[in-house]
Amino acid sequence: MKVVQINAVCGTGSTGKICMAVSELLTGKGIENYVLCSSGAKGFSNGIPCSSKLYTMIQALKSKILGNYGFNSYWETKKMLAHLEKIQPDVVHLHNIHGHDCHLGMLLTYLQKKRIRTYWTFHDCWVFTGYCPHYDMASCSKWKVSCHTCPQKKQFSWLFDRSQEMFERKKRLLADLQLTIITPSHWLAQQVNESFLSKYAVKVIHNGIDLTVFCPRRSDFRSRYGLKEKYIVLGVAFDWGPRKGLDVFAALAGRLDERFRIVLVGIGDPIEEQLPDRIIAISHTNNQTELAEIYSAADVFVNPTREENYPTVNMEAIACGTPVVTFRTGGSPEIPDNQTGCVVDRDDVDAMLGEIVRICTQKPFSQEACMRRAVEFDKEKCFKEYLSLYENG
Repeated sequence: MKVVQINAVCGTGSTGKICMAVSELLTGKGIENYVLCSSGAKGFSNGIPCSSKLYTMIQALKSKILGNYGFNSYWETKKMLAHLEKIQPDVVHLHNIHGHDCHLGMLLTYLQKKRIRTYWTFHDCWVFTGYCPHYDMASCSKWKVSCHTCPQKKQFSWLFDRSQEMFERKKRLLADLQLTIITPSHWLAQQVNESFLSKYAVKVIHNGIDLTVFCPRRSDFRSRYGLKEKYIVLGVAFDWGPRKGLDVFAALAGRLDERFRIVLVGIGDPIEEQLPDRIIAISHTNNQTELAEIYSAADVFVNPTREENYPTVNMEAIACGTPVVTFRTGGSPEIPDNQTGCVVDRDDVDAMLGEIVRICTQKPFSQEACMRRAVEFDKEKCFKEYLSLYENG
């Protein structure tokens, strides 16, 4: 059996790390496999880069001008198809291919013509919409029938609203494939079942994390930041803004008393300057172990995300022994159980504040309960389900 994964990146970012982990699992089983990507495969023998950052930037510009998001990158896709023709895979596994890294029409037409068994892990909702990876904040459900007059058009096209054309084009291309859809969350599986893709089988396989890295760790984090006698309220993201709830943390900072300090990881300079003084901003960590140390030092992890599929940060926090409070958004509520955190309605800052105070002061969730829950997040367990799919069809 030969397996080819296709993703925007390899080895970096959440989807790139998933691809690498699956590839390593396949290699360990003696299965020939490759990862086709735009970039990020340096030093990884199974990774095959098909593009460059400059080329991807040019395709992004073309997309903004033409409004045909997902249908550029002709030469990169031609290179991918040449590799597929040479490898002759039995299985092709698609991941995130809408970052201006692939011409969807060329790729799907090839897979259909060759009748290659295809799996596609949806990391967001883009495949069954005209443009949008997410639509909750826009309160849009047009995708259930046909996208048009896109309320988020400006994010994807400066000039033309071609959302209906892109929607219908995807619908035609996806009409006849040997396709199984994989979603990391039950929420996204339900969304797929309400879309034009409802005829395809949907398998839920949760994303996993490395439990040898994300586990309770000792560190001097509290002493370095003068937080020995404080309750630490932690948030982690790498694209902070309204979607990730940055404004919620600003509101919480003004309402939590002196016993509490908010720590946010992933904050860049322009954003840091706008934050209240009582928020400690950390631009980045040097490695995942350092991030695990920060999770471990916190009393509660807070995720006020407003659009989400299956956030890795929730899993990482629980695996480090830290309970989670999250908005009821997408698949985010599926990660903490009733022994490891709680869920409040989206934008209910009062309820979130109450749960933060309760968790920090009353300690209703134990590290031991978090560790038991974290067993379900083991990447080895999760990604073995991919291997089972490949082998059993």
